[in-house]
Amino acid sequence: MVQWTAAFFIDEIISTLKNMPSSQKFRDHVVEQFKGELRVTTRKMMGEYILYADGKVFGGIYDDRLLVKPVPAALKLLPGAKKQLPYEGAKPMLRITAEQIEDSGLLVRLLDAMLPELPASAKKR
Repeated sequence: MVQWTAAFFIDEIISTLKNMPSSQKFRDHVVEQFKGELRVTTRKMMGEYILYADGKVFGGIYDDRLLVKPVPAALKLLPGAKKQLPYEGAKPMLRITAEQIEDSGLLVRLLDAMLPELPASAKKR
């Protein structure tokens, strides 16, 4: 007979929560924190959100986490930021903490510093 432990159920709950799509509410809050920058747009993809500014991908919202590309400007403005995978098999990105998300000024400065270092998006055919 299999005995189910509390640890098993906790691991299952955590695993399920990690694989839940990001919420529209979190997405709206993050975009709002960019001080209504009209240049910040999102595109929903497989339950997550890709973040664009001036047509360039600069990050995304994955499992209700704000992650940005680890370009030199982001590394400089976010010393000690943890690198996390947006999804299995992806390249690591920098995690923006909840406290940093609430700092609109930081987010705008981060975006302004990152944009010149990001490649232009590929044109659709």
